[in-house]
Amino acid sequence: MRPSPSRRAFAKALLAASALAPLTATHAAAAYATPSDRHGDGGHPSGGLDPELAARLDAAVADVRQQAGIPGAVVGLWMPGRGSYVRATGVADTTTGRPMSTDVFVRIGSETKTFTVTALLELVDDRRIRLDDPISAYVHGVPDGRHITLRQLAGMRSGLFPYTADPDFAKALESDPSRSFTPREVLAYGFKNENTFAPGAQFQYSNTNLVLLGLVIERVSGRGLADFIRQRVLRPARLRHTLFPAGAEFPEPHPRGYTNQTLSGQVQDATDWNPSWAWAAGAMISDLHDLRHWAEVVATGALLRPETQRERLTTLPTGFPGTSYGLGIFETGGWIGHNGSIPGYETVTVYLPSQRATLVIMINTDISVQGQEPSTLLARAITEIATPDNVYDGAVPPR
Repeated sequence: MRPSPSRRAFAKALLAASALAPLTATHAAAAYATPSDRHGDGGHPSGGLDPELAARLDAAVADVRQQAGIPGAVVGLWMPGRGSYVRATGVADTTTGRPMSTDVFVRIGSETKTFTVTALLELVDDRRIRLDDPISAYVHGVPDGRHITLRQLAGMRSGLFPYTADPDFAKALESDPSRSFTPREVLAYGFKNENTFAPGAQFQYSNTNLVLLGLVIERVSGRGLADFIRQRVLRPARLRHTLFPAGAEFPEPHPRGYTNQTLSGQVQDATDWNPSWAWAAGAMISDLHDLRHWAEVVATGALLRPETQRERLTTLPTGFPGTSYGLGIFETGGWIGHNGSIPGYETVTVYLPSQRATLVIMINTDISVQGQEPSTLLARAITEIATPDNVYDGAVPPR
């Protein structure tokens, strides 16, 4: 990852990016036609929240957006008995000035992991796989694969080199962001490097792990990963506005997304970059409505046997203060869920069991600020005000 630009440099770069001609998006099916089709009431109005608390949240969101240079943000906070807070602020497009709105679709990056691991755990419930099976039983050619288990892959403790950290991969992606990668192609970038530690010895966030689990799901189910997730996860969870794209397709409406993960380090519009390189680790798309619902489903294990959910929520230290990681899910400050980052977009979707509260954040930049993900800065500021006993203290690096 490159160091973040200063606020002034970022502002100049963002203005330069705004001069780019909007790219042509490949649209998904017309089922996503209008906000009223999707949300019934045309949006997600706030309700019942103390006006003083809402004003403090407004000020905090505005301050973080200004300090971090976030073009646009959608924030949803639902607290039973206290009310809800739903806001869209800033712009969805720096060229046209189109305002951000609550009905947009966004690329959810590493939140895809919660869907992939849920699919894997459903196969555990089906007794078709076991978490302590070695990956070599399903995928050939994995370095030290006989000693790396599915559990270690899902818990980020395999020791396999993250393919996204390979310089050749970064150059290939940034040279042609429209390129389509296969799972085997991205794995090859990781496998040419030495494993970083013995299986189970420590935590290291690695997309290599999730791509392998995607291949396991396909091998065992006999179906494509996107199809299996659609049938076994999205449909029973009633997530009608969440999809696993085959390429760069992106349903309307969506904000433009801005990144500095480029060969030059300058800010570019990454809206229509092909997310195939992230596949089972980060390619999916969703919206505020579905992420709100998914936060509770995944945190409470609604699609899994109770004993399987307990396995999922058995978290171990990550080395990042205040954050522990289970099987494709983390816990920070009592909040359970995942964050996501992919060039142009970041998200946070978490659930607080003690208050049955849900927080969803969607922004249209992934540019770090002093080493901090901007979505993390927003989540921390919001929870410091709304749930001071349960502050979202940090997250694992989502790439």
